[in-house]
Amino acid sequence: MAKRQIILIAGPTASGKSALALRLADETGGVIVNTDSMQVYDVLNLLTARPGPDDLKAAPHYLYGHVSPSIAYSTGRWLTDAEEVLNRPELTEKTMIFVGGTGLYFRALLGGLSAMPDIPADIRAHWRQQDAELGSEELHAILTEKDPLAASTLRPTDSQRIVRALEVIDTSGRSIVEWQKATGRSLIHSGAARKIVIEPDRKWLGDRIASRFETMMKTGGLDEVKALLSLGLSSELPAMRAIGVREIAEVLADRLGPEEAAELATIATRQYAKRQMTWFRNQLGDDWERLPYP
Repeated sequence: MAKRQIILIAGPTASGKSALALRLADETGGVIVNTDSMQVYDVLNLLTARPGPDDLKAAPHYLYGHVSPSIAYSTGRWLTDAEEVLNRPELTEKTMIFVGGTGLYFRALLGGLSAMPDIPADIRAHWRQQDAELGSEELHAILTEKDPLAASTLRPTDSQRIVRALEVIDTSGRSIVEWQKATGRSLIHSGAARKIVIEPDRKWLGDRIASRFETMMKTGGLDEVKALLSLGLSSELPAMRAIGVREIAEVLADRLGPEEAAELATIATRQYAKRQMTWFRNQLGDDWERLPYP
């Protein structure tokens, strides 16, 4: 029996990854698996650009909108869910097309996941509060004293990773760098998969991002954020930090006009896309096909 085909499609937001995945699913009779950390959440259909009803009819989709916004979903949980999809008996002969913009998900899929300690809630809350009060550069100085090895690998402005490193050293007494060296079992053999990364023209992508957010605002984006806010969730949860949520919340509170909110969210999305492109360029090897457009 022939081995099942695996296709990986990475790329920045709004680059046309989903359209390429649908085309390949049509050609191969395959199924599409979400590889994006925001598209896992329920409620935020438009703001996270999840596949629409027509897309869902065109091909089977998995791991989209299956997580409550009240949950802080992790890479580890996604990897467990992805393994469950890979092992479904009815899908054993189907081409699997993993598509998304979350580099860490692709890394975990191909290289396994480092074991990490469970962080107690009080330690997590402490360092997030310190980040809010002191800022990333001061936290980086603290990390340099506590864990110079980790500090040497992080930019002083990278607050998210600095906080994570401080949580790990406080919880375990071991550097996050040491934890990261012990990788787990990969789900997919890199050499057996077709790997594609989309590297679009930046101006084209910037225009597409602006147009897409305008459409979101006109077709239900405000209602989505209103529904999310009605849940009364902590602002620290990942779903609450999705681009557009804060900006539209300001519109709903009459502190910002829709046009200004759209402009701010568009700028934030372009910055996010730039970070994604930098990550893919530096982290994905020469064995990835690089396409200027889908």
